[in-house]
Amino acid sequence: MKLLIKLGGTLLDAADSRDRLAQEIAAVARREQVVVVHGGGKQMTRFLAERGVESRFVNGLRVTTPEVIDAVVKVFAGSVNAQLVSSLRAAGAQPVGLSGLSAGLVDAVQLDPALGQVGKPVASDGRLLDLLVHENFIPVVACVAGDRNGSVFNVNGDQMAAACARGFAADQLVFLTDVEGVRDASGQIRPQLNVAQALALIASGTATGGMQAKIEAAVTALQHGVHQVRIAPGAHAGILTELLAGAQIGTRLILD
Repeated sequence: MKLLIKLGGTLLDAADSRDRLAQEIAAVARREQVVVVHGGGKQMTRFLAERGVESRFVNGLRVTTPEVIDAVVKVFAGSVNAQLVSSLRAAGAQPVGLSGLSAGLVDAVQLDPALGQVGKPVASDGRLLDLLVHENFIPVVACVAGDRNGSVFNVNGDQMAAACARGFAADQLVFLTDVEGVRDASGQIRPQLNVAQALALIASGTATGGMQAKIEAAVTALQHGVHQVRIAPGAHAGILTELLAGAQIGTRLILD
């Protein structure tokens, strides 16, 4: 099975959480073909604040000036990626740190001039991912993309995961995050949603912000051939093993 795992940056901020997830991913990668995509928004905000740069957001997206894109590369493709790669190596895996810039893995276009260098993924070439997993490596992809003209873009981590899942032809996409799953209007976790039901939660205003972004990315992945998407709590010990064994944790999204 081809499995793409997206890790939220909050889960990677503390060494104990990062190391536990690395152990779980390494164990799964001994049986399945695994690609990891990671965020790092919390680390990015802290990095900028330490340098006196205020983080500005529009509709949940970080306004990315030339100064900020430099920090994006340093933090996402630099320190956060290197720390996760190091944890995976300590867990006995063979990780390879990448970004969307690597061999044109993910190309993007500018989403909105008002947001600066924030990109929307428009193409994904999964050949590099296939080459690596075929040789038992784990690609670890930071959410930085580019284009053929040499531009560099800050890309939402959930959109990056959906783009990589499409290029990789993943069977399953798992979002490990800091929430329990998708909640309905009554506040209850929905164990399963199809695309129409998930989009209805957005239309009603129930799913907003980060959850809206995850649902939209999940829908994109499902519409481009991914069989199922799981949104589940990354803090739950053994989460990957339990999900792959069929445990009902978090929310399962399917096409229809």
